[in-house]
Amino acid sequence: MSVLVGKRAPEFKAKAVVNGGEIVENFSLTDYLGKKNVVFFFYPADFTFVCPTELLAFQEKIREFESIDTVVIGASVDSEFSHWKWLQTPLKEGGINGVTYPLVADPSLMITKAYDVLAGEFLVDEAGELVFEGNPQAYRGLFLIDKSGIVRHQVVNDMPLGRSVDEALRIIDAWQFFEENGEVCPANWHKGEKGLTATQEGIASYLGRKA
Repeated sequence: MSVLVGKRAPEFKAKAVVNGGEIVENFSLTDYLGKKNVVFFFYPADFTFVCPTELLAFQEKIREFESIDTVVIGASVDSEFSHWKWLQTPLKEGGINGVTYPLVADPSLMITKAYDVLAGEFLVDEAGELVFEGNPQAYRGLFLIDKSGIVRHQVVNDMPLGRSVDEALRIIDAWQFFEENGEVCPANWHKGEKGLTATQEGIASYLGRKA
């Protein structure tokens, strides 16, 4: 598994569904450079069981993400037509109607592979043919990409394990606190709490406050 933290987020242009039903041809994360932080997350597949709970949970908190200058973008290996259909399907029928943030289509698996969350790999068999071994879906990867296009946080869950949207919000708060104050965030830090300076004196002072 690649560690992308500290590196420029892999770029791509792909079809996506935006605003809950509009298909666009050349969606790109570079559209947000210099403007917004990006939470870019992968999920295994449309019309599954854990996935709608995650997508709807992100939607429920979308105003909180917007308030901290962050856009949310989802992606899976499904086509744009599958995304569109899922977005039009009512919640009581297993759909995600009401989700407004972009969903990127990656049927070629190339974006999923670039972020190294593909649950399998391409191999060459004994006949010299390119074959895929494993599950051609994405693990539940999540990447915080800052306004300059650098990955600042990543987490990858196996497919049965849903993520915490609140933790994604906490991480953004922590990164913005560091950017604004130059102080680092200790374990279990939450917005409104003090940070610490990355020195022996700063750590000692913080631990003294906690004692």
